Amino acid sequence: MSVAEGDVERGEKETDTGYRWRWPALVVIMIGSAMELLDVSVTVLAGPTIRSSLQGGTSAIQWYSATYTLALACGLITGGRLGDIVGRKRMFLIGMAGFTLSSGLCAAAGTSEMLIIARALQGLFGAAMIPQGLGIIKEIFPPQSLPLAFNAMGPFMALFSLGGPILGGWLLEADLLGAGWRIIFLMNVPIGVIGGLAALLTLPPDPPARAFRLDLPGVVLASVGSLLMIFPIVQGRDYDWPIWTYAMMGGSLAAFMVFARHEARRSRLGADTLIVPGLFRKRSYIAGITVGLVYFAALSGFGLAFTLYLQLGLGYSPAKTSLTGVAMTAGIIVGSLVMPKLSKYGRRVFHGGAAITLIGLLSLLWVMQADVTPWRLVPSLLVAGLGSSLMMGPFFALALADVEPHEMGTATGALSALQQAGSSVGAAVLGTVFFEAASHGSSVSVAASAAFVVAGGMAALMFLAGFLFPAHRAQPDPTS
Repeated sequence: MSVAEGDVERGEKETDTGYRWRWPALVVIMIGSAMELLDVSVTVLAGPTIRSSLQGGTSAIQWYSATYTLALACGLITGGRLGDIVGRKRMFLIGMAGFTLSSGLCAAAGTSEMLIIARALQGLFGAAMIPQGLGIIKEIFPPQSLPLAFNAMGPFMALFSLGGPILGGWLLEADLLGAGWRIIFLMNVPIGVIGGLAALLTLPPDPPARAFRLDLPGVVLASVGSLLMIFPIVQGRDYDWPIWTYAMMGGSLAAFMVFARHEARRSRLGADTLIVPGLFRKRSYIAGITVGLVYFAALSGFGLAFTLYLQLGLGYSPAKTSLTGVAMTAGIIVGSLVMPKLSKYGRRVFHGGAAITLIGLLSLLWVMQADVTPWRLVPSLLVAGLGSSLMMGPFFALALADVEPHEMGTATGALSALQQAGSSVGAAVLGTVFFEAASHGSSVSVAASAAFVVAGGMAALMFLAGFLFPAHRAQPDPTS
């Protein structure tokens, strides 16, 4: 029996009879996603403290985060495909175990070099774990419950993307157990152990593995293309965008073109491919990739610019910065609570979320024209968070609506890779806008306003890109 047939047969069986552990399994998948999302953002905030403790070089702060991002982005497509071939539960468990172990290595690092190597391991194991979650969700939830699961997953990811700096600021200030910055990695160990044991009990069993040959040339080409794309985006601003950064991005395009030709040739010959043929001919999936790229770029870029504005412009401490950001987190939570009743409206919810986000950003720009206090920022942040949640709620259900079970690993791996690319692009673009404005004599407030205008433009672009989703993609009301 092929992987595709096994997946379809198992999915049909669980849809008919009901998989008893589906909601605990969703919680386990969220735990894995939370570990990954938090480690992306808290390291940025803790970077200066870590560098001082380990006496790293001037570039160490960038590499604490960049190494993780590069390893994760390069491995996501391969990790997703391995989930299709050898089993999603198996790859999820391998990824969580490795992520937990490498988190312990990060906490124990005695030098910057050791931490950077451990961060690379974290990224690779994260690439094995993260793509499996969405595939498992679509596999174990029947159609009437699937929107509710996706509606929970979307705002959850947005919440932890923004909540990472909040938690990081609190952990650094609290100095729990006297561990200093090491607690941000150390906390993953008990969470990972508990999550791994829960995954063993709650995730559905994999079908029997088949003999296969991984498309190693495809792995190399996809990894090289990802590296050539992500590295200059992550590091370009720090090097003032020399010509080689643009050459690398051009090389990335060439590498992906060669990769596409290689995959098409293997498909014609009937050989195993890294990317499932036909996946990128699905309109809903192409729309998901486009929207996801812009969404995570805007989310990451805004988070960076807003943090810089509060700390450099208003002089807030990390803890006060974190508390100010709670308002946007609250907006995301409110959005996630109302999403179950709104999910039946499909892409119209996404369009409403994009419009609300744009209103929140415009009101934030208006508030910044007067004396700014945390309380004056609250309404704008609440509105922006609500809009962000409403966009992300229906996103996965819309993007993966036409994806077949045997394509799910590839689909979620590529989607996750582009989300990572979007986060890197957003931080690079809005960070460059901010620092360019500041370097030409503008105040921090003016520099932040310029970055927020770009973020607003991204929200408007997402509104337009939402029309790429098929209009008929209304979802059933899971609460009816």
